[in-house]
Amino acid sequence: MSQSLAAHPDRLLPADPGTRSIARSLLERVQDLPIISPHGHVDAAVIEQNTPFPDPAALLVSPDHYVTRLIHADGVSMDQLHAGESQDSREVWRRFVEAWPLFEGTASGYWLRTQFEQVFKLGADLSGMSADASYDAISAKLVEPDFRPRQLFKDFNIEVLATTDDPLDNLASHKALTEDPTFNGRVLPTFRPDAYLNVAHPTWVANVERLIETAADGGRGYAGYIAALENRRRYFVDHGAVSADHGVRTPATLKLDAAEAEALFEKARSGEATAADRDAFEAHMMYQMARMSVDDGLVMTIHPGSYRNHHGPTFESFGADTGHDIPFAINYTEAIRPLLQDFGTAKDFHLVLFTLDETVFSRELAPLAGFYPSVYLGAPWWFLDAPDAMLRFRSAVTETAGFSRSSGFIDDTRAFCSIPARHDASRRIEASFLARLVAEHRVSEDRAHELILDIVDGSPRRVFKL
Repeated sequence: MSQSLAAHPDRLLPADPGTRSIARSLLERVQDLPIISPHGHVDAAVIEQNTPFPDPAALLVSPDHYVTRLIHADGVSMDQLHAGESQDSREVWRRFVEAWPLFEGTASGYWLRTQFEQVFKLGADLSGMSADASYDAISAKLVEPDFRPRQLFKDFNIEVLATTDDPLDNLASHKALTEDPTFNGRVLPTFRPDAYLNVAHPTWVANVERLIETAADGGRGYAGYIAALENRRRYFVDHGAVSADHGVRTPATLKLDAAEAEALFEKARSGEATAADRDAFEAHMMYQMARMSVDDGLVMTIHPGSYRNHHGPTFESFGADTGHDIPFAINYTEAIRPLLQDFGTAKDFHLVLFTLDETVFSRELAPLAGFYPSVYLGAPWWFLDAPDAMLRFRSAVTETAGFSRSSGFIDDTRAFCSIPARHDASRRIEASFLARLVAEHRVSEDRAHELILDIVDGSPRRVFKL
């Protein structure tokens, strides 16, 4: 069997020997620090109930749109990649192994290779094993008594893991974990109100009616809607939440007076809102979310710039999050200005701005974070949470905003077993970037050791008020 590349101690570190030596020293400083994951999509119930993981295909292939999208691009139909009634899991896994060469050079390939080596202990690259042998080896690991979410939470050295939750979720699993004396980690809920703010969402009207009925304390109409959102945010705060996350199409914000907002709200409820009305109402609600964050202390994170469900037939057959969300160009400077006019300098307000459009890193986001006390740079996300893109991010923003204005790494993953691989990759990239600055005599080595500690551990604690 050939040794996996994921076992090489210098993976992702600089090729130049002198710079690589500096990077090794920096990485050693942070390699064993606990994982702080302030934004992700792991289901809290999986950890609370210590649910066994399913078979290899259902765990690592079918639910991972990073994986299925590239195999689909090679001509494999989507229904052949989803384990279930029509597809045997072993057959899905065979198709994945056949496609494994497609992942060379990709971030997905790096994370998967690291999981195979570090988590599943395969001891060889997937290309050196047959599909059946690798399937059987992973399956054997999945049935081991210690290979359960709670033990892995401990083995992965996770200190904080934030989930992403519907505003009306009762957060029972979070409460149970908090009260469980046998569980030592922190699993925090995150308020995610997209389906209640975006009028274009297919269930917006039903969602809003349920929200008002459940949480408005007898209020009605737009006023009841606002009161219900405020009440549910407080419920999340009481259950440990530190942030509210917003997956919007664009970062547009708009300040409307109550009468204007109410008129748009009623048009939307009656189905009479135009596309422009829908956009205006969502932009206004982003302004309202900022106002609420100033009041209740929840960190506000914004994830814009994805054209969701780009391929209609795939969405109709397989639903959302199946690999065809595509980035597009966005504008932050003008779009976010109405919000920042009123809240950009508000005491203790934290606003973390993410993007899938690399062009705004140096042109807009770094200058914004370099002036407004509230603004922090969200880590490279989704298509950009890859080694070269993370290096480009550091190069684009550091000269304007320094290191103190960034959020720390965000893994943003549903794939629980990939969390340590993703954080390890980020730490190696940060060590590589700082090592270059040291080698170029732009930062002292002593200062670089301080900086990497703050980037990896201090920044996420500070930005997300942990």
